[in-house]
Amino acid sequence: MFKFNNYMYIWLFIMLFNLSAFAQAESSAIKNLSQKADVIVTGKVTEKESSWNASKTRIYTKTTIQVDEYLKGTSNENTVQITSRGGEVGDVGELYTHMPRFDNDEEVLVFLKRDGSSTEYKVLNGEEGKISVIEDPNTREKVTHSSVRVKDLKSQIRNYVKDQQ
Repeated sequence: MFKFNNYMYIWLFIMLFNLSAFAQAESSAIKNLSQKADVIVTGKVTEKESSWNASKTRIYTKTTIQVDEYLKGTSNENTVQITSRGGEVGDVGELYTHMPRFDNDEEVLVFLKRDGSSTEYKVLNGEEGKISVIEDPNTREKVTHSSVRVKDLKSQIRNYVKDQQ
């Protein structure tokens, strides 16, 4: 029979405390992103195209997302296009740390910011502003990589957006 000693109780308390602190920090980050984003959408990546800038000094990638739902902001458009630094053109690749990377057919929830005065969007706060959505093989529910149910996350975001108005 397994018995707990005092050290195990302390370890268990520390682990539960750290989990709680992590959940609060994650919630705080979602609140911050929700308030600062111009647009928040869920959808699927349908296209990626990388190209050089005019002076051939930088590579940029344009990612098109087929929008399933606008959680913040509205549009008659059923797609959004995101521009980000980095990508591959021919044999040349350019990679930036903390920049989100998208895969074709990937389901995502993204926090977007208008890029200056243009109509293009960039992902807010780099890779922090992109959340990949996967299907839990056991429940068939859509979840994040950290096993947060997407419907709960969307509800949380809607509440933050509503509180901001």
